[in-house]
Amino acid sequence: MKFSKLIMGCLAALSLAVAGMAHAQEDAEREAIAERLKPVGELCLEGEDCGTASAPTTASAGNGGAVDGASVYNNVCMACHETGAAGAPVRGEEGAWASRIDQGVETLYDHAINGFNAMPAKGGNPNLSDDEVKAAVNHLVEPVYEGELPQVGGGASEETAANGEEEGEAAAAAASDIDGKAIYGQVCMACHDTGAAGAPKLGDSEAWAPRIEKGKEELYSSAINGIGAMPPKGGNTSLSDEEVQAVVDYMVEQTQ
Repeated sequence: MKFSKLIMGCLAALSLAVAGMAHAQEDAEREAIAERLKPVGELCLEGEDCGTASAPTTASAGNGGAVDGASVYNNVCMACHETGAAGAPVRGEEGAWASRIDQGVETLYDHAINGFNAMPAKGGNPNLSDDEVKAAVNHLVEPVYEGELPQVGGGASEETAANGEEEGEAAAAAASDIDGKAIYGQVCMACHDTGAAGAPKLGDSEAWAPRIEKGKEELYSSAINGIGAMPPKGGNTSLSDEEVQAVVDYMVEQTQ
């Protein structure tokens, strides 16, 4: 009788073990199926935190203006090149860049555009143009580069420049009829009244002086396209370019 109970107990334990193995195999198969069926990418909506795949926020040479390499760097590259993550050479460290610069700037451009070792192509942001990547490389190596780096972007024809000037004048005229103060109170004051994320405070002449020296067009471009920690149009993409320009005009007037 005792022997029979022992056999029955062993069979029960064996059954449980087999059942557990079956469940584990089923779970593994489900995970494998889910892995095969998962989408190859994810939709990244404007205004969401999309990591390095976010859309570029810089003026591009295709629009007749020089590319803002510093802005590209701040939005895409600095996560690795300020920390040395994944072996990335840190900006400003001459020893880390010497052997790389010796290969020539065109090689640096090629590696940045097409990827190299642990660095993905275009820093993981395929939305960037080649010129935007090159401009970011220029900004990255500028502190340790001897000589003059190639100019990226710009070079618009006289006709294009004239058309751009006319469009700028028309936009400025349209912006003059918009209440920039009201838009500022609804969108911009959260940062520019408090100095959050390094935003220059409204009326702080010292903080605004170097920015104003760059000219209105530069301020307009930065506000519309975003720069540093500031998102395009202050995070409200429903604003027109003219409305953003009106806000910039209001903020500059409060400083001068």
